[in-house]
This record gives sequence, C-alpha cells and structure tokens, in this order.
Amino acid sequence: MPHLSSGPLDGLVVADFSRVLAGPYATMLLADLGATVIKVEAPQGDDTRYWTPPSRDGVSTYYLSVNRNKDSVVLDLTDPADLDTAYRIIDRADVFVENFKVGGLARFGLDPESVARRWPELIHASITGFGMEGGADMPGYDLLVQAMSGMMHVTGSQDGPPQRTGVAIFDVVTGMHAVVGILAAVHERATSGQGQHVVLDLFSSALSSLVNQTTGYAACGNEPMRMGNEHPSLFPYGPFRARDRDIVICCGNNSQFTRLVTELGAEWAASDPRFATVHERNVYRGPLRALIEDGLSSRDAEEWFDILQAVKVPCAPILSIGEGVEFARGLGLAPVVDVGEADNAVPLIKNPISYSRTGVTYRKAPPPLGSDQQDVLDWISRTPARTVATVAAAPASDTAAGHHE
Repeated sequence: MPHLSSGPLDGLVVADFSRVLAGPYATMLLADLGATVIKVEAPQGDDTRYWTPPSRDGVSTYYLSVNRNKDSVVLDLTDPADLDTAYRIIDRADVFVENFKVGGLARFGLDPESVARRWPELIHASITGFGMEGGADMPGYDLLVQAMSGMMHVTGSQDGPPQRTGVAIFDVVTGMHAVVGILAAVHERATSGQGQHVVLDLFSSALSSLVNQTTGYAACGNEPMRMGNEHPSLFPYGPFRARDRDIVICCGNNSQFTRLVTELGAEWAASDPRFATVHERNVYRGPLRALIEDGLSSRDAEEWFDILQAVKVPCAPILSIGEGVEFARGLGLAPVVDVGEADNAVPLIKNPISYSRTGVTYRKAPPPLGSDQQDVLDWISRTPARTVATVAAAPASDTAAGHHE
C-alpha cells in the first residue's frame, strides 16, 4: 500500500467511503486507471458482499464486479479513534467519494461545508438518489429511479406492464458521470489550486441518459409510450423472425435498407413510396414487417447474420450473457481478465478503456473485508498529510449513517 502502477492516474489518491454500486463502480474505474483507492467500510462491510446468488468461493459476484484494485479498511465512524483514522486518510487523499444519505455525515464532520473548510484542496464527490434538497430523504435505489424517471414506462411490450432493465443501469451511468466530474475537477484544480464539491444524483443521471426520450418531452411535449422492441424513430430497427428464431436488424439510413431488401429478394421495396424514406417506413411498419419476415423465413438466423454482415447491413443474433462474453472472445476483445495472485486469481470483466501508452492495470483482486488495515495504517504513518485547515473534529455519534445505492 499504495499499489504502484503506470496507469494515467498514478499518484492520485481516492478515499472511497461509498457502498453498493454507483460509488464503488466509479472508484473502481479510477483504480483501474492507476489511482490508489482506499475503500473504507463499516464493521459489517459493504452490503453487496452479502448479495447472493451468484457467488464465487463464497464471495458475492456483485461485490467482485466493482471492487478490484482497492485496499479495504474497516472503520467505525462512531468510534473516535476510527474517526481520526478516517480524517488521516482524507488528509492524504486527492478525492473523497461518498454516497451517504444527505446530512448523514454531518455528525462526523464530513459534510460538504466541513470538508471544504478542513480540506480546501480536496475534490469531494457526493452521490445521492434524488438530489440534496427536495429528494434528500428519498432512498436511492436504482429501481426507484427507473420507476420515477420514465424508464420503466417506456420499457416493455406495448400491451404489457412496465419493465425494469436487466441491470441497475442508472447506478452504472451515475458512476461513469462521477468519474467524468471528478477528473474534470482534478484538472481544474491544477489551475486554481482549489478543490470543489462534485454533486451527482441517480435521478438527474437517469433523465440525462434517457436522451432522445426526455428531450422529446422537454423540446416539444412528446410523451413516449412503451413500444416493446420497436424504436420510436426508426424502422426496421429491432428483432425480426427468421426461420428458427429472431435476429436483430438495424437500418439507420436508406442505403442500409436498400441492401437489406435486396438480400431478401425484394429490391423493389426500396423504391416503393411506402418504404422509400425513414418517415414512410415508420408510418407503414406493419406491411414492412410482414415483407421482411417473409423474406427471412427462408433461412435460419445464423445464416442471415453471415449474409447481412457481408453486405454491411447492421444485424445481430440475440445472445445470452454467456454467449455474449464468448462472442467477444471470438472477436479478440479478451473480455475477461484474471485479477490477483496466480493461485487465487478472480476472473473479472475487463475495463473497456485501452491506451496506447499508459494502460489499464489489474493489480489486485477485490479485497476481503479489512484485509489491508495494517498496510493502510503503515502508509498513513510514512506519508505526510496535505496542508489542511485547522478545525475541531466533530463529535462521534452513536448512530451510524445510512447510505444510498
């Protein structure tokens, strides 16, 4: 401790007081890029350590998915000695990340105002569910955000119930937004010499990431509805039935559509007034779907994938998660990396970023709870603190703060 690397963020120190998904995903991305990340956990540990199934060697794969390259220490902030250790970690950090409930850190002197006074050069990133004002008391679970942002309202079949996505998508998106915000603040600090408070919430990230759907409402009052696998603005764009199963076909322009219908033996459709433009293809979806699926019925989906790929018509088989990972292997993308000591390495999904020179690093498997306690204490003893303002430490409370997902 710290685990040295040659990554682009080598030398950046992150005090990670976040739990569950959005915060830990953000800090893992920073760690992958070379930052030293100290994961500060309560005595019971991050909730996701216990979210099973599935698990690997008794450890939740949910926890494993977002906690590599970190050092774990256990601190009870209600204990004065542990709170002092928390201060000493932050004394030496560039970035402080937390997703406690709004106001939950005030009792520990770690609220935004106290942090800004004590550590004026620190980048303090706060992640909440619904903001720090009107939604401050709302629990930040991704599913709640999916429900309230409109995501579920536009997801699912037209005649069926609203559906959630198959992953906590807004936690992940917020984590990525957090990384962007943190790195921009670090860049700005190089000029100003001052830290700042970076504030994110899942709800705002959700509305931003719904892009064309939310902008359609904001710009012209359009209220989108569930369309199943249909795209509101493009057709053909979705799954179509081949002889054995569905294949996804995406035509974003006229030339792609022309190549598609030519391979289907219906080249005349490219000049049919009903199908000649993007707008008309949207209007006449019913007859166009019948035409496409009639042509596809002559072959299996796998055959059509090869045929349409060859003429540059965007298409894809619908794969399981495992099949998707193996397909990536076949493309040479090497989606799985073994992280940790050779005898006890953990297979994890790789960071998607590649660099020509500095590179992403995989230095350490997700740590057992408190496994780096002594190493972190030793690092504190030999590492000088940054210049900090002199403020009185807040009294410890006998009530631990809660957190947002």
